Amino acid sequence: MAENNIARGIALMVAATLMFTLMDVFAKALSTRVDTVQTLWARYLVQMIAVTLIVSPRLRRVVHTRHLGLQIFRAIVLLATTGFFFFGFKKMSLIETTALMQISPIFIMVGAAVFLGERFGVRRALAAVVALIGAMIILRPGTEAFTPYALLTLCGTICYSTYALATRYVGRDEDVWTSLFYTGSVAALVLCVMVPFFWQPLEMSDVPHLLGVGLFGTMGQLLLIRALSMAPASVLAPFTYVALIFSSIWGIVFFSNFPDGPVYIGALVIVGAGLYVWHRETRIKIS
Repeated sequence: MAENNIARGIALMVAATLMFTLMDVFAKALSTRVDTVQTLWARYLVQMIAVTLIVSPRLRRVVHTRHLGLQIFRAIVLLATTGFFFFGFKKMSLIETTALMQISPIFIMVGAAVFLGERFGVRRALAAVVALIGAMIILRPGTEAFTPYALLTLCGTICYSTYALATRYVGRDEDVWTSLFYTGSVAALVLCVMVPFFWQPLEMSDVPHLLGVGLFGTMGQLLLIRALSMAPASVLAPFTYVALIFSSIWGIVFFSNFPDGPVYIGALVIVGAGLYVWHRETRIKIS
């Protein structure tokens, strides 16, 4: 039964990654047309409305949580994650932001050892260093290729790793809908206060994109929370690497983005470090 849960968790993680990359396509398309705060507002408002409607027959039970402070913390960290990435889209391609995000599995593995009691050793530490080197290859600080927007993406990666670890901890004894409700509602309420100060007139063609950001983001969150409730964070983390495939395809198809060599080299270094740790961990568990 446990093996079936892990297999399902991996499948859900891949599906969640697909949803998030589709959300990124819509957010990237909006990045030069509307204010980023508006896009964030749509992302979480749609989630709050959709989840509230779905769970309305049992809303009182869903709202009940044993980790109120941690649920609010999760929501704020996830909002920060999305904000960093959406602002990064203004000057970076999908594949560049996605490649930098692939350092998050290393952060998650290290964090899982420190905060969730999972194993940690010298090899993981070395893998973390190698992954950081891969990130530097993509960032290329000190060259013309470097942009401060890349640092926003890196900050988003740290926030996402924190969110994933908190979600894994909460998912041990919380309903998946409870976690989804709080991540959407807290962020939406914060953004409803902010958005009037950043509002720009919308074109009718912007509305489907805003809805797409919200719907794909909501589906991704539901699948991610469910995946993290079924399998360890350190086991699921490497499977987010499929985002590189999805983002490469979407970037070429929708934006005609063809990244240069260092982006792919850095991504391969990061992926290699993550897969090495994952291989070591699974081999130890089997033996």
